[in-house]
Amino acid sequence: MNQTVLEQKQNIVKEISEKFANSGSTVVAEYRGLSVAEITELRRSLRAEGVDMKVYKNTLARRAADEAGFAELKDIMAGPNALAFGTDETAAARVMAKFAKKHKALILKGGIVEGKVIDEATLTELSLLPNREGMLSMFLSVLNAPISSFARVVNAVAEAKGGNGETTEEAAEAAA
Repeated sequence: MNQTVLEQKQNIVKEISEKFANSGSTVVAEYRGLSVAEITELRRSLRAEGVDMKVYKNTLARRAADEAGFAELKDIMAGPNALAFGTDETAAARVMAKFAKKHKALILKGGIVEGKVIDEATLTELSLLPNREGMLSMFLSVLNAPISSFARVVNAVAEAKGGNGETTEEAAEAAA
């Protein structure tokens, strides 16, 4: 084999294994049957969420998975596969699963999340979660709920009492 070709392949393997190691999530999907327009639409949707999708030769991707310590991933790399690398743990799975619902030709096979190889079922469950900002806002609303309820109760008590501390007739009737 030509030395320059060998070096190019080694660089590609190194690039893929670095992406496996540095991305928050990786999704492996078979794209056989999708048109160029559909793939372009998928790439555009992924790019909007900060996800990079690439198609590599399976032999190079398998070697990179082995190098990165994800040997279990090699089993699902058969056929024409696309690899989607996301910085967010849920973005790649969420966008690709949403796209797969509309386009049955896209088949999710598995991936890597937080350094663990996951199967298609886990990937589908992960796709149902919101993005990081959505999860944080849900968490903050849960934290804020008791304080908001307490503030409403204090406000209701303050409205029930007159300005001089005596209860109004409405508060007296509500209490009875």
